[in-house]
Amino acid sequence: MSTVQDGPPETTEGLPPKIKTDVPHSARIWNYWLGGTDNYEVDRIAGDEYVKVFPQIQEMARTCRYFLARAVRYLAGEAGIRQFLDVGTGLPTVDNTHEVAQRVAPDSRIVYVDNDPLVLAHARALLTSTPEGETTYIDADLHDPDKIIELAKERLDFTQPVALMLMGITGHMQDAEEARTIVRRLVAQLPPGSYLTLYDCTDEDVSFNEAQDGYDDTGAVPYVLRSPEFIKSYFDGLEPVEPGLVSVMRWRPEIDVFDPSKDFTMCGVALKR
Repeated sequence: MSTVQDGPPETTEGLPPKIKTDVPHSARIWNYWLGGTDNYEVDRIAGDEYVKVFPQIQEMARTCRYFLARAVRYLAGEAGIRQFLDVGTGLPTVDNTHEVAQRVAPDSRIVYVDNDPLVLAHARALLTSTPEGETTYIDADLHDPDKIIELAKERLDFTQPVALMLMGITGHMQDAEEARTIVRRLVAQLPPGSYLTLYDCTDEDVSFNEAQDGYDDTGAVPYVLRSPEFIKSYFDGLEPVEPGLVSVMRWRPEIDVFDPSKDFTMCGVALKR
């Protein structure tokens, strides 16, 4: 089976009706920083203002994307995972989870989860699958982990290991304890042999915090930067894969391009026994 698509219908203009083009949007700004074209002037303005305060953000966006690719290659290759639950998909760019996984293992099955109408519209239009595998999109909110698991079980076999991907999205949950609780509830539903793969940005740099505060003031959905210690707590009870819980630049790097001292992130891939 190749591709299954769920989500709201598009309007005659080709975009879902809920998309706002007068307020910056985190997924579109991230797309802009990665060199994509799925963004609007309001996003480019907000992205440029962010860069003025914290120039490292563009390099960090790329290194986070490289981490996703390395992690998925490890999971589909060395770890032998064939099922991926990618929550908070974001806009499609280069080397999406299904592309990386299915290059390693064509029979990989990927479920993307997002509740943003623009992301879902682009997912339906741009993401595909190998004939041997499956790529599925479900419309669900990270704040409702039970619904995510319920819908994912319609596509994935939860008697077999699943790789849960939470890539740069936990900061969208404003309450810290709610964020930790939701991650734990998702992990609790995974069968033994599954993995949690997660990265997020830390609050260690003054300029980074200042840039994020300015972004939050634009009217866009706020994003909370948290301490490395807190981000590590998402992995409590799990067994981190070497090199452990580190910045994205230090997780099994394949190239040495960026300055690790400018990397204010925390990531990990961890096994559930």
